[in-house]
Amino acid sequence: MRFFCTTHVIKRLCFQSRHAHSAPKVQEFKKVMVANRGEISIRVFRALTELNITSVAIYSEQDKHSMHRFKADEAYLVGKGLPPVAAYLAIDQIIDTALKHNIDAIHPGYGFLSERSDFAQACIDAGITFIGPSPEVMARMGDKVAARQAAIEAGVQVVPGTATPITSAEEAIEFAKQYGTPIILKAAYGGGGRGMRRVDNVAEAFRRAFSEAQAAFGDGSLFVEKFVERPRHIEVQLLGDNYGNLIHLYERDCSVQRRHQKVVEIAPAPALPEGVRKSILDDAVRLAKHVGYQNAGTVEFLVDQKGNYYFIEVNARLQVEHTVTEEVTGVDLVQAQLRIAEGKTLSELKLTQDSVFPHGSSIQCRVTTEDPARAFQPDSGRIEVFRSGEGMGIRLDSASAFAGSVISPFYDSLLVKVTSFGHHSSENTNIPFLLNVLTQPAFLEASVDTYFIDEHPNLFVFRPSQNRAQKLLSYLGEVQVNGPTTPLATDLKPAYVDPPVPAIHAGESTPIGLRDILLKEGPEAFARSVRRKPGCLITDTTFRDAHQSLLATRVRTYDLAQISPFVSHSFPQLYSLENWGGATFDVSMRFLHECPWERLETLRKLIPNIPFQCLLRGANAVGYSNYPDNVIDKFCELAVKSGMDIFRVFDCLNYVPNLLVGMEAVGKAGGVIEAAISYTGDVSDKTRTQYTLQYYLDLANELVKAQAHVLAIKDMAGVLKPEAARMLIGALRDKFPDIPIHVHTHDTAGAGVASMLECAKAGADVVDAAVDSMSGMTSQPSMGAIVACLQGTPHDTGLSLDEISKYSAYWESARLLYAPFECAVTMKSGNADVYRHEIPGGQYTNLQFQAFSLGLGNQFDEVKRMYHEANLALGDIIKVTPSSKIVGDLAQFMVQNRLTRETLVDRADDLPFPKSVVDYMQGYVGQPPYGFPEPLRTKVLRGKPKIEGRAGENMPPMDFDKVKKELEEKHGRTLRDQDVMSYAMFPSVFDEFERFRSMYGPVDKLPTRIFFTGLDIAEEVDVEIERGKKLAIQLLAEGKLNEKGEREVFFYLNGQMRSMFVQDKEASKEIVTHPKALLGVRGSIGAPMPGEILEFKVKEGDKVVPKQPLFVLSAMKMEMVIDSPIAGTVKKICLSKGTKCAAGDLVVDIEP
Repeated sequence: MRFFCTTHVIKRLCFQSRHAHSAPKVQEFKKVMVANRGEISIRVFRALTELNITSVAIYSEQDKHSMHRFKADEAYLVGKGLPPVAAYLAIDQIIDTALKHNIDAIHPGYGFLSERSDFAQACIDAGITFIGPSPEVMARMGDKVAARQAAIEAGVQVVPGTATPITSAEEAIEFAKQYGTPIILKAAYGGGGRGMRRVDNVAEAFRRAFSEAQAAFGDGSLFVEKFVERPRHIEVQLLGDNYGNLIHLYERDCSVQRRHQKVVEIAPAPALPEGVRKSILDDAVRLAKHVGYQNAGTVEFLVDQKGNYYFIEVNARLQVEHTVTEEVTGVDLVQAQLRIAEGKTLSELKLTQDSVFPHGSSIQCRVTTEDPARAFQPDSGRIEVFRSGEGMGIRLDSASAFAGSVISPFYDSLLVKVTSFGHHSSENTNIPFLLNVLTQPAFLEASVDTYFIDEHPNLFVFRPSQNRAQKLLSYLGEVQVNGPTTPLATDLKPAYVDPPVPAIHAGESTPIGLRDILLKEGPEAFARSVRRKPGCLITDTTFRDAHQSLLATRVRTYDLAQISPFVSHSFPQLYSLENWGGATFDVSMRFLHECPWERLETLRKLIPNIPFQCLLRGANAVGYSNYPDNVIDKFCELAVKSGMDIFRVFDCLNYVPNLLVGMEAVGKAGGVIEAAISYTGDVSDKTRTQYTLQYYLDLANELVKAQAHVLAIKDMAGVLKPEAARMLIGALRDKFPDIPIHVHTHDTAGAGVASMLECAKAGADVVDAAVDSMSGMTSQPSMGAIVACLQGTPHDTGLSLDEISKYSAYWESARLLYAPFECAVTMKSGNADVYRHEIPGGQYTNLQFQAFSLGLGNQFDEVKRMYHEANLALGDIIKVTPSSKIVGDLAQFMVQNRLTRETLVDRADDLPFPKSVVDYMQGYVGQPPYGFPEPLRTKVLRGKPKIEGRAGENMPPMDFDKVKKELEEKHGRTLRDQDVMSYAMFPSVFDEFERFRSMYGPVDKLPTRIFFTGLDIAEEVDVEIERGKKLAIQLLAEGKLNEKGEREVFFYLNGQMRSMFVQDKEASKEIVTHPKALLGVRGSIGAPMPGEILEFKVKEGDKVVPKQPLFVLSAMKMEMVIDSPIAGTVKKICLSKGTKCAAGDLVVDIEP
């Protein structure tokens, strides 16, 4: 009698009363227990994970450190105080544990209780689905005598044997007298070779076989039959659903055995006559249908040397060797078991006899901890060293194959199953060679695992190689075949130049700069020091805004680092070096494939003495969206830790609540708060009623009260005229005599130097400038010009014109490397019409590029005019990222729809406005200083909600630990907090950057010309991948296009030949190729194998739930239903019905 706790008894009885006579039920499992251990448990867990089902393990006291316990989602102890095997045979405890933890179904694995019908019945009685045949069929097929009788009834030939199990040696002796020896004894209630003996000395053999069966299966009853001399062991894999449908998945040859346990299994059986194969398969199906078989099972036969075959038994469970069948048919047997147990039909699983076809050949070898020198006696102990052989077509199934694993003496000696697969027919394979290897003296003289390790020493190592060299070759091969990975904006190519780096004396100490004061005394003391300094200080924008304005932000860390030591030694008098933030953050990842944090850290090491300055978009940090406040705080904290000093905090609408978020974050991080007022309009024009001098004074007053360390004027369009500069800076200096004033401008009109000189004279402490060869037009005014003009005056900068000249020479040459992004291709000079259209410097060149690329170069004046109109339509707003983009989007929209400012308002009710404009009108960007334009706002919004305060104010904090864990799972590496912050700012950009870097390695180490356009044939380059470690890479040749649309690219790497195949995307356009599913992105659903799309179960826009069918794939004459792994919306269906696809091709894109 079995007893459970009262609650569980009631639950079970209620279930029985409800389902006593019900038809097969259909359900979806949420939690499945595996009532087993070791390798098979982990195999089932993998299937459960792939189906998004929670996996539950049980473990004995002796297995508390076993791997299967830790691989499961949940694990529970059973059999406390029981012997090791008995713990896994304790039906009462297993069922009780399952009930306590809401288990939907139990998978028995193989061995232990897998063929115990009473266990299957106990599961059903408890309301738990048993994943396997019905108890009745198990009882019949598990009883080898009853199975023999069923075979006879079905017309299947059997080996002579006893009609019932026997329990005494005398019965066995009597059988031997009748049929002669040898005979074979087999456990009546289990398999796997345990309790099985070939018998010549009947009495002794019976005793040992009975004992082993008793220990393994809890019942020592034996079955005896005539031993067939030198047979082949052929078994047939079956699958049946709960509705009478049943198919075979072809046969396996398990003839290579030791102690009647299979050591090598092969699928399909080699050299088996086709007629014999067909008869065996038909008999197996006929027998299974005769008994009403369900789920997975195996029918086993012996085939003698004449081709006669005999049924021997049915294994009513999954087999150890199921892996070879999976490899040749492409059917996941464990997943099929689970789906069938859920109530699905074979047809729903797209499994029909016609659709299952063997493809290639597969061999499984069982590596065990047994000593061949001692008649394969099991061994136990700790594995000190383990290296496994792997390669293409190799599958490993294990649970204890790792260094440090302790092999228990209590259980099966299986260490790892090695399954190989090859795309060849069974008649022409390396199978004979493998079989020969297994019988060689070298194999017999050493343990199995040691043998395999010795034969495959270099295939696999536990410490993954960075493989940087091969990844860089892959990148260069990609560029060679398909062109630049960074789109080039013009037809110009990078020049063959080596920019001249001015020499500095080796060992020369770094001069003291302002950063020393900041580090020693803090931001407030730093600001006081700046204010006390005589003369005018300079911020060098060459490292950021200059190239953002002139070269599309494409300057790489490689070239910045080359000149950094010279800057550190030659310009310690600089107020700051602006080198981070703004557009550089996302562009570095998106187009330059380098980490912005690594850039900052690299430059910090090279320039320890000059303060670094970045551009911070208030509540948006360096992004373009609203973020939770803790993201802004964390960003600033990490930036300071990575080497940032001064944060120029601005807001595109001068919206003070947004500014305060950034300012407070910088203050908490210990940085210098440079609060910036974005300048627009003209304070010297008395006719203008917006953005007056008083407006700027009032705004400055708020920022000073908010504890700004430095006050900045950010003239992003270069519209601060000399007279306006004198008035504004003079008024600010008069009102705020103690705070440093810093002025930033662009030289679009050509008056930048004059304006900065006026600022210096009016009391500015710092002005921005770019080195001469990177100045002018939409960049900053010339550093050399400002320095020369102030030389010898009270505002002398203290900078050396000779050193500036050397600095300029470097950038004059380096700029040629970035010719593809050169703004001078379209912009030949400055233009004073900026005072009218007020387009910011960085945006001006982008708009001009767009106009020329669209063939509208001669209409650029019209584009600029419409920009002015769009700005007025929006209420004459401040224009800097992202508000400048909003104006630009509306301007292009007006041009496309041939609208004027007046008709825009008239037709606004019906126009599909750009999203950026709608977001602005809702208040997501902030509140403009003079309000939103009406009635345009109301017409644009059409009832959409309005945000009256700061958009990010009520956003929940980001859980950085959770995000980090998810990202590490997605990208498969340990991430820094800085990486998490990059993701927080730009999620999709970061993910793509990680995938690119994982594929192509440290491309930031390549010289710039080679990074953009690759190597020339026979060109050689040295690439320093880390200090003192260089790769010598030479491009040798590019091969012709092959039938797959690939070209083979040949290199010398450190003097050794390397080659790779690269898909030629242009030449292979007619060859069907498709985008690939993104690794680590669960909503990116790809084809699991080559095949044809037969049917789609969803359409774009559909809402889907986990495990909902998405499409049907016909692969290797097998139909496979691909389910959704997540809940979400079908964003895009990337292929069409009937499309032939390759493994990994993106089929469905789901947005979570």
